[in-house]
Amino acid sequence: MKVLLMLMLASFMTPVLAAGNAEAGQQKAAACNACHGATGKASVTLYPNLAGQNADYLQHALQAYKKGERSGGQAEVMKAFVSGLSDEDMADLAAYYQGLKP
Repeated sequence: MKVLLMLMLASFMTPVLAAGNAEAGQQKAAACNACHGATGKASVTLYPNLAGQNADYLQHALQAYKKGERSGGQAEVMKAFVSGLSDEDMADLAAYYQGLKP
């Protein structure tokens, strides 16, 4: 009984990310392609490859850029790109990139 109660409480404390729509994410990825490549594989080593990355990780990263919680590297550039994205947009992009072959 204690274990069940602990699991229930933990579920309320863990942020749940919405599952995105990969097809919608592909349509929204046009601006991302300039740096991260049309297939999620960057042609310049300065930019990370996104193809095959975990969707939860990508969604958290996009949210952190938007909130200004990431710094260094291209964080300011990314913040400008994601500032207009909704949570749904981020979930869709994350689902799209997760589904690409690394």
